[in-house]
Amino acid sequence: MLRRDIIDELKKWKDDSKRKCLVIRGARQVGKTYAVQRFGKEEYESFVEINFLENPSMKKIFSGDLDSKTIRTNISLYIPESRVIPGKTCLFLDEIQECPEAITSLKFLAKDKDFDVIASGSMLGIDYKRPTSYPVGSIQYIDMYSLSFKEFLYAAGVTDEIIDSLRSYFEKETMVPWAIHDRIMELFRLYIIIGGMPEAVSLYFEKSSISDADKKIREILDDYRYDIAHYAKADVKIKAEECYFSISRQLSKENHKFMYSNVEKGGTARKYGSSIDWLKGAYLVLCVYNTSGYDIPLNARRIDDNFRVYPTDIGILMGMFDYSVKEQIIHPANKLLGGMAKGGIYEAVVADMLIKNGHKELYFRKNETSTFEIEFLIERAEGVIPIEVKAGNSRSKSLDNLLKRDEIPYGYKLIDGNVGILGKKKTMPLYMAMFI
Repeated sequence: MLRRDIIDELKKWKDDSKRKCLVIRGARQVGKTYAVQRFGKEEYESFVEINFLENPSMKKIFSGDLDSKTIRTNISLYIPESRVIPGKTCLFLDEIQECPEAITSLKFLAKDKDFDVIASGSMLGIDYKRPTSYPVGSIQYIDMYSLSFKEFLYAAGVTDEIIDSLRSYFEKETMVPWAIHDRIMELFRLYIIIGGMPEAVSLYFEKSSISDADKKIREILDDYRYDIAHYAKADVKIKAEECYFSISRQLSKENHKFMYSNVEKGGTARKYGSSIDWLKGAYLVLCVYNTSGYDIPLNARRIDDNFRVYPTDIGILMGMFDYSVKEQIIHPANKLLGGMAKGGIYEAVVADMLIKNGHKELYFRKNETSTFEIEFLIERAEGVIPIEVKAGNSRSKSLDNLLKRDEIPYGYKLIDGNVGILGKKKTMPLYMAMFI
C-alpha cells in the first residue's frame, strides 16, 4: 500500500467546520481515486462512490433538479445499497468532468451538511463539456500529482526518522553522513528513471524490475496519447500530441527553451500556442518562464514567448527516451549520455520535486546573448531565491555572480555531492530539492 501525503490534507479538510465541496484535480493515473477511496473508507461510516467514466448511466442522477434532496433520492434509487448517515457519509464523484450537471450540482450539495462531497477529475482544467453554471465559491481545490520523491522514499522503505534527519541536515546546513547520502542518491537516481506514477512504482518495488516499470510508463504514455485524441478539440489534438512528445527533444538540445520549430519545421506560436495551454490545463506539463528581472512578483517580469516545458512526472519524461538512457542515469560512471540531455533530465527532476512541494509557479533566467543561466527562481518572503542545478559538481559562475546582488538573500546550488555553505551560496545534494 503506497503512502500518500494527500491523506493528511484530506483529514485537515474534513476537520474544517467551514469545509466546502472538495475537488481534486490532476492528470490521469496519479492516484486520485485510490487516495479518496482509502480516505473515505477509513474516515466515514458510509462511503458512496459514483464513477461517471465507468458507469455513464449514473449521469441520470443529475439529469433533473439539482437540489440536494432530489440528488439524494436519485442516489438511493440508482444505488440501492448506499446509505446516507447524517454527518458520517462521504459522497465521491469520480471523473466528474464526464457529467457537467454534477459539477453544477456542487453549488447545492455544498449547503447539505448531512454528507461531505469529494469530486475528482483529470480534465477539469480544459474546456471539455464545460458546465453552463460553474459553482464558484462553493468549491475548495487540491491539485494532486504522482508520487513525490519523499513518497517514493516511503515506498522504498525509508523511515520517517531518516527523512526527518535529512530535513534536519537541510535546515541546519550540515553534511549528511556519507552512508546515508550515498543510499539516498541511489534512490534519487532510481526516482529519475521510474518517476512517481503509482502503478510503475508499485511494480518496481514488488518485482525489483526496472523493465516492468518502464513498460508500465510506456503504457501510460499511450493512454495519454489517447486522452489527447479523445478530449482535445479537433483543431488542437494533433498539435497537442506533437508538442507533448517533442519534450524529450526540447530538453536534449543546448538551449532548453521550448521551440515550436523543434515540433515542426517552421512551427510558430500562432499554430501551436493553444496546444501548450491545453496540455497545461490537463496537468500533463509545467511551463517555466524566463524572467527579465528579480523583483517580486516575478510574474510581472515574465517573458511570455520564452519558456521551458517539463512533464509533471519525471518518469513520464524518461519514458519518452530510449531505455538505454535509463541505464546511463542509474549507472553514473557511464559517460555516454550527452551533457545536454543529462542536464535537461536533471532540470526536469528538480522541476518535478519543486511543483510537488507546492511551488505553483517557477521561473528561470537565461541571457540569450551570454552564458548566464539560472535554472529556477522561486519567491519567498525574503525575496527571490535562485536555484542552480548541476548533474555533477561543476563551477557555478552564474549563481556566484547573481549572489553579488544585494536583493538576492541566498541561493541553492544542487549537486551530485554533499552539503557545503559558502557565504550566501547553499550547496545541497540534488535530493534536498524535496525540502525547498
